[in-house]
Amino acid sequence: MLMKLASGVSIIDTVDAEEVAQVANQAGCVLYQISMAGRSGRESFFAAIKDALPLDPPISGARSWEALADSLWEGIHQKNHRCAVILWSDATTMAEESPRDFAAAVDVLTDVARLLGDPDAAAGRPTDVCVYVAKRTNT
Repeated sequence: MLMKLASGVSIIDTVDAEEVAQVANQAGCVLYQISMAGRSGRESFFAAIKDALPLDPPISGARSWEALADSLWEGIHQKNHRCAVILWSDATTMAEESPRDFAAAVDVLTDVARLLGDPDAAAGRPTDVCVYVAKRTNT
């Protein structure tokens, strides 16, 4: 039985990442996939976001988590999706090697999902954002 999409951020095991992609497709949601390719740290996360998600305005560097959140919010908002799924398919290395950056990244994704789903914050055009952060849960 397939899982049901959930708004906000969910931490899942890496073995469930493929199911998330399948459910997003069946639900007609746009799917954005973040891959860190075994890297960790702020710079690698920013690069992965820049490669996978719409940003408006585009950002350079990796100095400001707030700038990333603002750019990501606006980038997704401008796409005018009914729903969007963000799948971070390989967060294990970052969670283990850069726990502070991992926590900050999850906070950014949480805030973006919450604010895009708020009709007032999204100027009457909310987007149901479901974020799945996949990492090994049984090591």
